[in-house]
Amino acid sequence: MKKVHVKSYGCQMNVYDAERMADVLAAQGYVETPSIDDADLVILNTCHIREKAVEKVYSELGRVRENKAERARDGKETRVVVAGCVAQAEGAEIMRRAPVVDVVVGPQSYHRLPELLAAKSRDQAVDTEFPVEDKFRQLPARRIAPQRNVSAFLTIQEGCDKFCTFCVVPYTRGAESSRSVEALMTEARRLTGLGVREFTLLGQNVNAWHGEGPDGKTWTLGRLLRQLADMEGVERLRYTTSHPRDMDDELIDAHRDLPQVMPYLHLPVQAGSDRILAAMNRRHTADEYRRIIDRIRGARPDIALSSDFIVGFPGETDADFAATMRLVDDIGFASAFSFKYSQRPGTPAAEQADQIPEQVKADRLAELQAALERDRAAFNRSMAGRVIDVLVERRGRQPGQMAGKSPYLQGVHFDAPDDILGQMATVEVIEASAGSLLGRYLGPAGSVPDHATGIAPAPAEQPPSPQQRNANAA
Repeated sequence: MKKVHVKSYGCQMNVYDAERMADVLAAQGYVETPSIDDADLVILNTCHIREKAVEKVYSELGRVRENKAERARDGKETRVVVAGCVAQAEGAEIMRRAPVVDVVVGPQSYHRLPELLAAKSRDQAVDTEFPVEDKFRQLPARRIAPQRNVSAFLTIQEGCDKFCTFCVVPYTRGAESSRSVEALMTEARRLTGLGVREFTLLGQNVNAWHGEGPDGKTWTLGRLLRQLADMEGVERLRYTTSHPRDMDDELIDAHRDLPQVMPYLHLPVQAGSDRILAAMNRRHTADEYRRIIDRIRGARPDIALSSDFIVGFPGETDADFAATMRLVDDIGFASAFSFKYSQRPGTPAAEQADQIPEQVKADRLAELQAALERDRAAFNRSMAGRVIDVLVERRGRQPGQMAGKSPYLQGVHFDAPDDILGQMATVEVIEASAGSLLGRYLGPAGSVPDHATGIAPAPAEQPPSPQQRNANAA
């Protein structure tokens, strides 16, 4: 039996793509292995978003080359594939710089992996085209490994038409495209039959999804969520990553009406300064973002919010950064991802002359992250004493311990019978740490008196307002 090791970097969509690559290769006799030492085929599924992404890939290829040489001394062949967004951006240049690589394939073409591995020359083993045909129609049926059969990613949309000036996604993933309702429901039914209870819908701009419905009309994400919520076996629904411009009324109403839609939303804002948002081509203002948040909280008061921030964007002044800090104080995020701006070759922002010194970016990032961590810790503390439903995903590290996710995507650990694995459990949170929640098992979901059997928990305490923080400091 041939073995394949897939190492993925970056976003959840890369995790999904890695699983689908394994599905494609299963028909060729490959089984997955967590160890690169055992692998006959190594796939680096790359991401172009993070700083120095290309250099990190070549550094990793150096380690792969050493492993390949060591296996060769034992008479074992190792083939190497570079896939994903760096592969899309670099193309044949990877082959030139790294002779250890046998195949280069972009994120829209990995369904062709068997053909590329069988290519007679290295020139024929590069595919970074944006094919006309839908790659999803070429992929085999999903397989779900036992260790991840409770929660699954489901890609519904790829590409982006927004062209933020700092972002490479439109160039590496292409234009926005949406899968049809029929295709998504077929895949979802198969997965629920394999034990999946929670779906996270994926897209580079997921709430811009506009797939063809069974009625021949174009559906929006809000309507798709209603369709999935009606499917037998679906307990929880999430989606990521969203854009503020695409938070329409139908989607916000789905948060209000559907208990399967979790009270957690990742909605990147990137900055709090209108001048910087315009320079980023975000096509919304800071106050428009605030009003969207007000509408969402009006529909779902217990919702927890997450976001993305970039500090040190070209031309960012102290006043611009202060506007970002005000937005953080005004909204209060339960979690967030924050980064220093870094130049991406080929993007408009990378060519601007007014780049910010690294030390200034580092100082601003530290200040921002301190505020975000303050609010995250406050939100986590608010969970103590609450009774929540947890989807039990796996056994914990300690004997008799189970682990799963809260409605707010927090890890939860608690002692419980083994037969609760893969089910919904009602848990009282007894302690909130920086990384996870410790709970006390009360019973299967729906079996606990005086506890609502729906997925949504009671409203959570939001991070403290600026006024509350000032009063506490006094």
